[in-house]
Amino acid sequence: MPSTPQSASEVRRLLASRKIEKVVVLGANGTMGYGSAALFTQAVPEVTFLARTKIKAEEGLGAAVKQVRSPTVASRSRVGSYDDDLEAAVVGADLIFEALTEDLAVKKDMFDKVEKFRRDDSIVATVTSGLSINALCEGRSDSFRQHFLGLHFFNPPNVIVGTELIAGEDTDPEIVDFVEVFSRIRLGREMIRTADTPAFAGNRVGFKVLNQAAQLAEQLGPVLVDRLIGPYTGRAMTPLATIDLVGWDIHRAIVDNVFENTEDEAHLANRLPGYMDRLMERGVMGNKTGRGFFYRDDDKRQHVLDPASGEYQPVSEVVLPDLSYIDEVSRLYNEGRYKEGMQVFLKADGHEAAIARRAIAGYISYAFHRVGEVTETIDGIDRIMGLGFNWAPPSVLVDTMGGAEAAVQMIDKAGVPVPPILADAAKTGEPQRFFDHPHINVGRFFVAG
Repeated sequence: MPSTPQSASEVRRLLASRKIEKVVVLGANGTMGYGSAALFTQAVPEVTFLARTKIKAEEGLGAAVKQVRSPTVASRSRVGSYDDDLEAAVVGADLIFEALTEDLAVKKDMFDKVEKFRRDDSIVATVTSGLSINALCEGRSDSFRQHFLGLHFFNPPNVIVGTELIAGEDTDPEIVDFVEVFSRIRLGREMIRTADTPAFAGNRVGFKVLNQAAQLAEQLGPVLVDRLIGPYTGRAMTPLATIDLVGWDIHRAIVDNVFENTEDEAHLANRLPGYMDRLMERGVMGNKTGRGFFYRDDDKRQHVLDPASGEYQPVSEVVLPDLSYIDEVSRLYNEGRYKEGMQVFLKADGHEAAIARRAIAGYISYAFHRVGEVTETIDGIDRIMGLGFNWAPPSVLVDTMGGAEAAVQMIDKAGVPVPPILADAAKTGEPQRFFDHPHINVGRFFVAG
């Protein structure tokens, strides 16, 4: 699981060990499919967009060109359909990149076809957001399993560099090393190796927080929840707006996978709220269907969901309690006074501030509890949350609030389990800082709002 630091000579050796000149993207009409295909065109001479029909593949290519605004995308791309072009494309591919819907059966059915035509030395990668790598290649040939791994980009890949690399039990370590170096050097990725556990690292931690926000929305209403767990808590986008952007169906697939296949200290936090299930039956899926927690009418007025009734009301009619502490935190962040802003947050009075602290305590606790399970150290979780989710890494929050002792006090007061790593650090005073990346400006994570 851990990424081994490579010397310059080792990097050169790995890059020379094989060539990636032809890439095939399966599911290239989807958002992740065409975004990933566009990324590959920046490093590979030929990328084939494949979809159910050639028209769908052409739509994916058009979306890719629009997304990255580069003539290289069109000049290096081909399009085709599964029925007419899969065999020829896969036979010649050095890398086959699968980006189909997040469904185990659908993906395995496609891999049946891929295995008929792929060369023994071609790499097969899946961009699954959390399905088991071992389950996806179960029953495959030795060659397939040795060359199969997870390469989880975050959307949109041309903007978000954090990438998870997940090996299966039988993946050749040399292939893993090569893909890591190729992705880092040729694709400009920040690579984080994770274990083959449900939702891996980023989605395991991130969607637990998102789902708790969805659970809270039933009690507090979406507007208040997004204000309490908003940008000032270390995220570029509010949690419920994020679920709308991702899509309620994708959110459900991820949290259901975690809920059904794990049993951890925050198990119930991954149970999808019943109102979301009921509304999805009525076609509510977030931005993709025009309505989720929020929507805008024809006059651009924003409306918000009432989870209890399933009806919407104008956001302007929602009355919020006094949250003036958020304005003070934001003011200090704007001035670059991050530690002072954090202290205002930690000391703020009122029921609502306590709810916000519990949410952040839960984020830090859950992340540190996953060390040794999803990544070897907290560094991997820190980097994928910071450079994949664009959230303040848990270690950055710990450091900013004054270190492990202050974090333990906040977590314990919130009634959340204290991670052993932080408890030990609070006793020993070591490490004094958890986050140590000189090229990552932590100020980017402290957003006013």
